[in-house]
Amino acid sequence: MDEVLVIGEALVDIVHAPGRAPVEHPGGSPANVALGLARLGVGTQLLTRIGDDARGRSILEHLRSSGVSLAEGSVTADATSTATARLDAEGVANYDFALRWALPDIVVSPGVRALHTGSIAATLAPGGDDVLRLVEQNAGRVVITYDPNARPALMGSRTDALERIERIVRSADVVKVSDEDLEWLAPGADPLQICEAWRAGGPSLVVLTRGGEGAVGVTATGVVEVAAPKISVTDTVGAGDSLMSGLLHGLDRAGLLDPATIKQVAEKPAADLVPLLTHAVKIAAYTCTRAGAQPPTLEELDAWQP
Repeated sequence: MDEVLVIGEALVDIVHAPGRAPVEHPGGSPANVALGLARLGVGTQLLTRIGDDARGRSILEHLRSSGVSLAEGSVTADATSTATARLDAEGVANYDFALRWALPDIVVSPGVRALHTGSIAATLAPGGDDVLRLVEQNAGRVVITYDPNARPALMGSRTDALERIERIVRSADVVKVSDEDLEWLAPGADPLQICEAWRAGGPSLVVLTRGGEGAVGVTATGVVEVAAPKISVTDTVGAGDSLMSGLLHGLDRAGLLDPATIKQVAEKPAADLVPLLTHAVKIAAYTCTRAGAQPPTLEELDAWQP
């Protein structure tokens, strides 16, 4: 068992920045996680839906050049999906989507040790129902990791989205969620209380991200926080996805990204999570120094001093 299977959307980000002409970058939250994992040296396969068109071919080249393999059935006759990202003066993105999400029939192979999903792929019909089924069928057999990465424009009512998200959380081993996600899903609620409730319902680890303020890890043994390094931000496109890939890579090199060992995360003292969270936050910060979702290779990360 040596492969991580990522399931979710791959698309083209069309980025509008103040004072600059629009620029296109391959993107999509799950695709970005797959890219980040592969660049860090983790064997990664992506099950997605891209068109056999110029944008689809650019995504395919982008992923394959970093070592991501595409699962059978990922290329379709439909047009490749797009996300138009409009950046504010601080480089923070808001998105509009043109996306269709459906999945071919799939059985998770015995060679997969971890399955990651999230964002639009886990909620948008009809493919979202297939993702939910795969998660629930494979919980306990492989490591399940999840990032809600809420996209309100595509996720329907808040109540329905929260019900779906919490159903997946209960099957997951590791969950990463942003304070912005929780602000939409549960307005006025204490984000840490939600993370504690989610953790008590199943996951060994819940990580709350706070943008430039860093991240908080929640396990059965306590809560620990790490700060983000101070950087000059180019944009935040793909930052949360890079942090997710950093979490998975850190668990992998600690021998914990495996169904036989993942539960050990819940038993470790919370302070033991500091290196894992620091590693993931550094990867997110590095990505923010580049235009588009361009996470680092391990060599680039090791050489970088923020």
